[in-house]
Amino acid sequence: MIAISNLSKSYKTASGVFKALNKLDLTIEKGDIYGIIGFSGAGKSTLVRCMNRLEEPDEGTVAIGDTVITELEGKRLREARQKIGMIFQQFNLLDGKTAFQNVAFPLRVAGRDKTFIRKRVTEVLEMVQLSDKAGHYPSQLSGGQKQRVGIARALVNEPDVLLCDEATSALDPQTTYSILELLQSINQQLGLTVVLITHELEVLQHICNNVAVIEQGEIVETGTVDQFFLNPQSDTARRFVNIVERYRQKRKLAVEGVGAGI
Repeated sequence: MIAISNLSKSYKTASGVFKALNKLDLTIEKGDIYGIIGFSGAGKSTLVRCMNRLEEPDEGTVAIGDTVITELEGKRLREARQKIGMIFQQFNLLDGKTAFQNVAFPLRVAGRDKTFIRKRVTEVLEMVQLSDKAGHYPSQLSGGQKQRVGIARALVNEPDVLLCDEATSALDPQTTYSILELLQSINQQLGLTVVLITHELEVLQHICNNVAVIEQGEIVETGTVDQFFLNPQSDTARRFVNIVERYRQKRKLAVEGVGAGI
């Protein structure tokens, strides 16, 4: 389980102090696929980066299982981070290294021996269906293949939690679907807790069980994905759902127009 309590984070800007997270509380059950949705600037990315201490919160706690991440320093923090996989929107691959070398990188940093690295990297590349691309460089891969390398790299240390920061935003709809199917399969195979930061409602609908809505650095609504769409409680959730409804109406009118020969 992930338990976040009283989490706050501020940044100094030219116009003053910007509070990205404001005493935020959130609980995510082990093994869930959990969506966190909000508009730009709501605090989504800051939240996920505080969860693995890429950003230092000003106050509050983040606990993953029995480990309070916000209390760790030095070697203990580095070891804990190995159990938190992270997938980024822009892939964050090393251009000068092959897919195999990119996936192996965390293991090399951790000091694992070559035999273990070869075996483990081969396993995860097969899991993400990229065994035939092991020797390819990022420039030789499609966007979807790059993200699969990113997923393999996030999985190589056998994490307990997989954090996805807008992991499909840079992908076309068909590729997005295939990546979401892969994440769902990984969740089922490994029992990983998957946290998806997104502004895409299709992501929620496709694989998430539960959702939290973030607005101005605070969680303003939590519940099942069905509840989110059928009975939104917060202004932010209603705005999202209304956007979807307007889009569906436009699509319906466009289809009817084509059918009428307009």
